Amino acid sequence: MNRAVRPEDIAATLLPPVYDIAAELSDLPRDVEDWPCARDPGIQPQIAACLENARRHGGWHWPDSPVVFLSDTHADAEGFLRSLVAAGVIRRDPDRRGFALTEFGLAARIILGGDSLDKGPSNLAMLDALAALRATGADLTILAGNHDLRLRLAVSALRGPRAPLTDHLFVRMGRKILPALREVHDRFVTPADLAALPDEAACRARLVPGPDWADAFAAAASGQLPARTIRKEIRKLDEKRAKFDRELRRTGLSDRALLAAALKCHDVFFTSGGAYAWFYEEMDVVARSGSLLFVHAGICDSMCALLAKGGVAAINARYRAGAENPTLAFYFGPLANLVRTKYRSSDWDLTEQGVGLLQGAGIHMVVHGHVNSHAGQRLRAKRGLLHLEGDVTLDRASRRLEGLEGIGAGATLIFPSGDVIGLSRDYPRAKHFAPDRDSQTGRGYGGQDHAVRA
Repeated sequence: MNRAVRPEDIAATLLPPVYDIAAELSDLPRDVEDWPCARDPGIQPQIAACLENARRHGGWHWPDSPVVFLSDTHADAEGFLRSLVAAGVIRRDPDRRGFALTEFGLAARIILGGDSLDKGPSNLAMLDALAALRATGADLTILAGNHDLRLRLAVSALRGPRAPLTDHLFVRMGRKILPALREVHDRFVTPADLAALPDEAACRARLVPGPDWADAFAAAASGQLPARTIRKEIRKLDEKRAKFDRELRRTGLSDRALLAAALKCHDVFFTSGGAYAWFYEEMDVVARSGSLLFVHAGICDSMCALLAKGGVAAINARYRAGAENPTLAFYFGPLANLVRTKYRSSDWDLTEQGVGLLQGAGIHMVVHGHVNSHAGQRLRAKRGLLHLEGDVTLDRASRRLEGLEGIGAGATLIFPSGDVIGLSRDYPRAKHFAPDRDSQTGRGYGGQDHAVRA
């Protein structure tokens, strides 16, 4: 028997119970609407073309168990935990000192879409919350983001031998990781670590590039990087150095203390057995479930070809190998493009050829973060491929800067039934998208306008 699907039926069926003991999520939506693109005549034809492409390339295949995607927590443990509560994944204790997986959380795969670090209020608290989630036995996938990669590049640049291609990387990458370095200093740096370092002037000289760096860098980078990239790196360094110095003063760290913290990061994050080594050891850069590809930012033709040939395992293996001792060429290359791209002219390109390879491999939608929104998740057709943008501005630092109140909460839920739900406390209703049924009926992009088998 067929029947029309009502929003209240969708809500009752797909929205998991929320155990909001402290009543912190009173504004979390509990009603459902068609995904807003269904009402936007400027977007409808592009989405429809993507759905038709998916139909012509074998149709949709959905995860065997629910997937919960959340991204860009940016060192806000509370935003992270509230998002897990909002998704029905965890039940927090009344004193909020601990939590346990719900029945839904035990059944779901949780994909953290990158950029766990930076901004604040606390990087280590965020990682501690993530460690607590791991300890529950949750099915957890951690993806790399560009902010996570920056810490690795900055630390690697200081530990290796001095060279024109790397001398500027700590200043280039380090401004946004300064709060994390302050935390590492306060928790892990010892008097012995400081005593092992030279004086302030020598430490400063190690942290920043020398006066002849620009010419040396241009010569060393020639043939490795595009000329426009070389010019941009040189041009922007003075600006970045001024910002770096301003942010450093806010941390209250001396140059010696900063160098000690940066070097200590190697032990904490990148040495086996380090307090947070698990975070990078378990990190992938792409994940796949059915017809969905999960990544922090996006994809290019080169990675589409590798994915079609070797699957996500091949991409993850190459990313790990390159990130082990990352270079500037790696940062600007196609592997790091996965965590950096916004499909700008300066990014690695995704063309019809790459999209065709993905479609031929059965991938019809990219789910990602990196592009934040003030009104919940967004659905876009980019380069002829569906993209679901899942960065809903969780962290307090970004929310303050962008005029949003309070602590963010939100997640994208993807079900074996082919239903996709976008939850955010910044949008009044849960957004519903059912692309498999939509591609067959052509009657809208949510659940209300088409029939399903009861």
